[in-house]
Amino acid sequence: MGTMVSSSIAGALIASSLMVAAAPATAGTGRLVSATALHTYATRADVDAALTADKFDPGTDRYGVRTYRLVYRTTDATGAPTTASGLIALPINDKQRLRTVSFGHGTEIYKPDAPSTSDDVFLIGPALTFSSAGFAAVAPDYVGLGVGPGPHPWMDVPSETTASLDLLRAARVFAGRQGRQLTRDVYASGFSQGASAALGLARALQSGADPWFRAVAVAPISGAYDFRHAAIPSLFTPAVNPLLAGAYTTYLLVAFDRLHDIYPDPGYVFQAPYVGLPTLFDGTHTGEEVLQALPATVDALLTPQGKTLLLHPTGRFADALAVLDSVCTDWAPRMPVRLYYSQGDEEAVNANTEHCHAALAGHGVRAPTVDLGVDTDYNGFVHEGSQVLGVPQVTRWFTRLSG
Repeated sequence: MGTMVSSSIAGALIASSLMVAAAPATAGTGRLVSATALHTYATRADVDAALTADKFDPGTDRYGVRTYRLVYRTTDATGAPTTASGLIALPINDKQRLRTVSFGHGTEIYKPDAPSTSDDVFLIGPALTFSSAGFAAVAPDYVGLGVGPGPHPWMDVPSETTASLDLLRAARVFAGRQGRQLTRDVYASGFSQGASAALGLARALQSGADPWFRAVAVAPISGAYDFRHAAIPSLFTPAVNPLLAGAYTTYLLVAFDRLHDIYPDPGYVFQAPYVGLPTLFDGTHTGEEVLQALPATVDALLTPQGKTLLLHPTGRFADALAVLDSVCTDWAPRMPVRLYYSQGDEEAVNANTEHCHAALAGHGVRAPTVDLGVDTDYNGFVHEGSQVLGVPQVTRWFTRLSG
């Protein structure tokens, strides 16, 4: 699951009415294609001003920051060669060796709503925060967002993992050209959709997916870690905002059908007035456009077959959900893990965090859950507020761990 801010779903809702292991490296993966300078926040005060304007706590800021867009080689969700984009933020200080934080962003449907192509501080604020604290920070746009070609394969952990890993490789090359060196240590975090991406990256690094980088801590925020047993059932309850439930339901069905062929045609899952909805999820339509096309409830959106498919998945769909949910179920992290959340999350319900905590505990992993409290100042949603509250806390934890 995730959040869709700005011209995306949650931001549009406010405006209009008041969601597996990495593929093996190949010769081209991680190769830097281009680098574009974006912004210079010359002093700590400049970073403070940017973050406080969007309600982030600037208490961990120490340095100015420079940001850049990197375009790099990676593989898409089918394993075919492609390019992707992402943000890198470097602190303005005299340190040549930098530890790295990789931060995965929440759900977006509109290509420009990505860290390297947006000025929305909600998207770039995590990278600014980590970098101003002294880390190199990278934020993948994921495949199909930013300036990457094709549609975005939403909640596809394998491609999120490869996009994150290959951005690290490209960032290492770019940093070297700036006279800096990225050390082996990677701290992985992410919000909502990016929480699963962070766990996927940490798992891949632990398994030796890259000969240089190693994961030393992972701190996901407000993730939807159990789609089959928590996230999907919650879409049919009052616990999730009904319009957002419809948006996430549609995104899930469209994205998974593209990749896994889970239904014969849109009319099989969407009721007659809404069979054209898949065309809105091509990366060129804004969240407001999606909201205007959605019914008020999930029940009005789906056919009986569509509802059955979601609540009782079988075959290819069940297999794909198992891969998605495996970020908590099929490995035992050997690095410190903390699961951050806010009570009453109305998008990624708290059962997701509870199930992930229990699954990791079943593997003998101590992964404390950290209650961030509740801040609904950001768009009026607990979910979005959890990123604003969580990023500074994660920064402080990573800083303590890094010594």
